[in-house]
Amino acid sequence: MEKTAIVTGASSGIGLAISKMLVKHGFVVYGFGRTFYESEDFNNNFKSFFHQVICDITDTKQLIAALNTIKKQHRVGLLVNNAGVGFYGPHETLNSTKIQQMVRTNLEAPMIITNILLRDLQKTKGIIVNVSSVTATKSNTHGCVYGATKAGLTSFSHSLFDEVRKTGIKVINIQPDMTKTNLYRNADFSEDEDILAHLEPKEVADMIEYIIDCRDGLVISDVTLKPQLHRIKKVKNTSK
Repeated sequence: MEKTAIVTGASSGIGLAISKMLVKHGFVVYGFGRTFYESEDFNNNFKSFFHQVICDITDTKQLIAALNTIKKQHRVGLLVNNAGVGFYGPHETLNSTKIQQMVRTNLEAPMIITNILLRDLQKTKGIIVNVSSVTATKSNTHGCVYGATKAGLTSFSHSLFDEVRKTGIKVINIQPDMTKTNLYRNADFSEDEDILAHLEPKEVADMIEYIIDCRDGLVISDVTLKPQLHRIKKVKNTSK
């Protein structure tokens, strides 16, 4: 496999954990994010192979320009569409800006990125990983739009694989449950602190590591990850 990867939402959480795993695997990683904050995760060895791409993936013109710059320098072998945003509550309490942000981040951007990179990934017989959600397969009161965008991403994954499997591309749809990230910063709930009641970002990355290490010819097309306990923590929602 070509050892250049693109990971969206790579500044923290699941995306950062995936990026760290890929660097250990010898990948050069181009991590997309709106903002990057230096931390102990960004040590010198990691920074040698992890390139920060400051980009708003909902800005299509900026996104395409960034992808084309990378394409001129590298052949991409792995794409991880991980970036996501969620706003929660009764549907009538949302506004058009929040709805648009979820649709464009969670669904439109992965489709555009995949479209731009697909011919290159066919040449490298690469892998596409779409980080969806358990909400893709169930009813989501107080999260109608978020669940709908993830259902769309899951459907896109399934159809895309059937379309391109003959070219050697693998398409993986991974559906994590409650994970300890900042996804719930706009909600009146968060993951429960009990380790039995949430996933850790590294655990999602570890599953992706297992998947990409599978032999040629074996495709794990869908994976759902859940904690042992189904429990959340209620918090005060300070978002406006």
